[in-house]
Amino acid sequence: MACAAGPAFGQVAQAGAAPPPAQEPASGDILVTGVRETMQNSIETKRSADAIVDAISSKEIGELPGQSVGEVIATITGASIDRANYGPTEVSIRGLGSGLSMTTFNGREATNGSGDRAVNFGQFPAELFNAIKIYKTQQADLIEGGVAGLIELETRKPLDHKRRQIQAEIKGNMNPYQDRIDGESPYGYRITASYIDQFNLGALGDVGISLGFQRNKVSDPVERFYTSSTWFTCNAAIVSTGNCTEVSREQGNSGTPFYHASNSYAFRQMTTSDLRNALFGALQWKPSPTLDINFDVQYSRRQYSEERHDFGTAEGRYNLHNVVIGDNHQLLAADGSATMQSVSGLFQRDEKYLGLGGNLAWEATDRLTLSADAGYSHTKRVDITRQVRLRTDPFDIYGQRTAINNQRIPYHVDLSQSFLPVFTFDQRFDPTNADLFSDDARLTRSQDGRDDEIYSARLDGRYKMDGFLEEVAIGGRWSQRTFFGYSNDVNIDQTDPAVDRDVNLACRTPFAQKNFFADGPAGAITNFATFDVLCQFRNYLGTEDPGNTGDLRAVENSDVTEKTLAGYVMATYSGDLGGIPVRGNFGLRGVHTRVTARGLRSGLDVINNADGSISLRENGDFTETKIGSSSMRWLPSLNAIFDISDKARLRTGLYRAMSRPAPSALGAGRQITLETGTGFTSVTDAINTIIATGSPALKPTMSWNADLSLEYYANKDTLLAAAVYYKRFTGGRIPIEEDEDFTIGGTSYSVPVTQTTNSDEQSDLYGLELTASNQFTWLPHPLDGLGAKLSYNYAWTNFKTQDIRYGDVIDSATGDVTPGLIPAASLSGYSKHVFSAQAFYEIGKFSIQGIYRYRSRYYQAFTSDNTQLRYVKGNDTFDVNVRYTINKAADIRFQALNIFNEPRVEYMPVIGSTRNVEYYGPQYFLSLRLRLR
Repeated sequence: MACAAGPAFGQVAQAGAAPPPAQEPASGDILVTGVRETMQNSIETKRSADAIVDAISSKEIGELPGQSVGEVIATITGASIDRANYGPTEVSIRGLGSGLSMTTFNGREATNGSGDRAVNFGQFPAELFNAIKIYKTQQADLIEGGVAGLIELETRKPLDHKRRQIQAEIKGNMNPYQDRIDGESPYGYRITASYIDQFNLGALGDVGISLGFQRNKVSDPVERFYTSSTWFTCNAAIVSTGNCTEVSREQGNSGTPFYHASNSYAFRQMTTSDLRNALFGALQWKPSPTLDINFDVQYSRRQYSEERHDFGTAEGRYNLHNVVIGDNHQLLAADGSATMQSVSGLFQRDEKYLGLGGNLAWEATDRLTLSADAGYSHTKRVDITRQVRLRTDPFDIYGQRTAINNQRIPYHVDLSQSFLPVFTFDQRFDPTNADLFSDDARLTRSQDGRDDEIYSARLDGRYKMDGFLEEVAIGGRWSQRTFFGYSNDVNIDQTDPAVDRDVNLACRTPFAQKNFFADGPAGAITNFATFDVLCQFRNYLGTEDPGNTGDLRAVENSDVTEKTLAGYVMATYSGDLGGIPVRGNFGLRGVHTRVTARGLRSGLDVINNADGSISLRENGDFTETKIGSSSMRWLPSLNAIFDISDKARLRTGLYRAMSRPAPSALGAGRQITLETGTGFTSVTDAINTIIATGSPALKPTMSWNADLSLEYYANKDTLLAAAVYYKRFTGGRIPIEEDEDFTIGGTSYSVPVTQTTNSDEQSDLYGLELTASNQFTWLPHPLDGLGAKLSYNYAWTNFKTQDIRYGDVIDSATGDVTPGLIPAASLSGYSKHVFSAQAFYEIGKFSIQGIYRYRSRYYQAFTSDNTQLRYVKGNDTFDVNVRYTINKAADIRFQALNIFNEPRVEYMPVIGSTRNVEYYGPQYFLSLRLRLR
């Protein structure tokens, strides 16, 4: 088929409208259930939709294999997920990253703990939602923010169910990778329960309640190779006996040969624990047929930990020679020598989400409906990491000279055969010998926090009319978002060799995992010396946790307040055009955004040296600064649906959309890096670089959009559809150097600061979506139980994102652009190809589904935006769901996720230069679901 398929589609007649309740079959009708029923409902609701909207009902969510809403959304045409060891974390729509889409809970914007605007879908269980909708075209009454689309998550409305329902599911989990870890059980569990009921209060009307709870305790083991997030361009013409010589943009552009190298390389063995509790509730009261009052609450808490054991090079750029360079200037192979280190760590994350909301809808007359809504969303994430670093030395822990008699160990690294590098060390060095890690003991206690909070309110009015204009809607929305992010580090260096020896001997642990990297290429590291980090803290400090510094202030912190005021007017119409029925809506939305960012500047003292030169020293003093910016954007929209025939629909949408920068990218923090040494003649010479950790003046990314979709409905079981779309972007990102004033030693100095700004360049995106869905009822029994859904999305764009360190850079004073050394990336999350295929077979009480997903390579920005480029290698996954229905009240299910054990591979700062590799294996689930009515 030319048209590839599309999963589950649904209708939304207007924003916030609930899907129609399930209908009981009339006497004599054939009762269609299970997967086929899901498919028929999807086709019918898409057929009658008033816009380009895809939706999934609660029944579908229960049928599809997946542990969170992210895995369910990934089955929709054009949608793809960013998958980690614990499942999907972000969703991209139509080849565009999560930063260009908007997600709402019950029509309200939601917070998260990452510092961006994406929602961590792995935080929320799919079973606790009633509907998931994706708006692929915009309309004026939708919350702005989705250039790619808007994802709407709705919790259950109890009065819509018409009857009491009690449901419970007990699910066991088995993770083979966890079984490789000594002393750890590969089993986990997941318990989900929900209760829906309705009550008639006589004169007080009808009341409905809905409650849902889930407890999830599983393991998420991962085998990891990673590098530091800072990469350098090294001069290939100079063989240095120390760190490689860095190449500037000017040198590289003039022909100096170079390659990219990281500061460090490491292998990590991890033992994890993941506990999540979620509670969702809703209260609906209809005191009269014209008044509908709703309250809802969502709460979740995730407590996640990683016991880490790392081994690798502490000096990735030291004494590199015999270098082999790839076509992208990536390092393919080299000889070098570096200090080796063993790092033991314990990472703990505590993340809480709370969402509250209330909505009132009043049918004032048979034509006029008024509604009001208020919401609150708050996410608080605290990450605490304790780690102890031990390094090699010419002497072992007993004071005896090692065989190499040097802290730096000769090695060879080969990245030419696989994305996972193979290290070969000097035969005199044994990574498993704990005696050799005897020097530079450093204890670090890091605390990182994210606090994201939104207050919102909106008012809407809708008036029904006669004639071509069926309804006019007008409304307004106010919101205030505050984001605070901080980092706090405590470093304690130990210098007593006798203490180092005693702690080393007391805190050694056997390597915890068998078959480490057994699924990777031959020659990978499989074992190394490890230590118990809490034992090390106790023996060095007398406590397992020394606490933070007591002062969370830092120049890197983000403290952002964003206030938004929006209003809209929209008309819904229906009529004929040349004898063809046409319907849809048009409108205009205005959005005013004001950003206020507060930051700190670190005090520096000028030290006069005896030889007349100077040096700079941080003095611990801070001065506050405040930077503000504002923007006003107008967003027109037009949607039209043409009923070409009883079986064919033509849909079109023309609209302007916007996506705001991540809150953490709007901070006013600065990172000042001082030059090493003391012999400088001026203050500006003593400063290496100042890089902004955020840019408050960043404006929204804007796009003009056009969509055209043709759909053919052959029968209740068949859908063929093709859509083309176009986006014209303005507001790309590029580094810029601007002079800022800093007070150093009591004197004000103007120093260039590198930060990210909006470029004036315009860029385009062209896309194609193909969908097909069919139940093979035309085949003879029992083959008539077969069915398939396919979906494919292709996108092409010339959008450019520059590397903050080595990409193109603008001189703010002259406007001149200095070409970079690294090719620009595209949109964050952009994949050229996204494909999914679902096949199922259903006969009697038995059904089986398989879902295959493929996503091509994509660029993924870090949350702050002011970072180097990171790419994620294309990947494919295969999941299976098997169900046996015992009776109307019970069924048994088996699920298998990531059956092919697809690893996650990242490149940085160019494609082919490995930055991160993660293997986390398949996962298996067996569950019993009970439903009582």
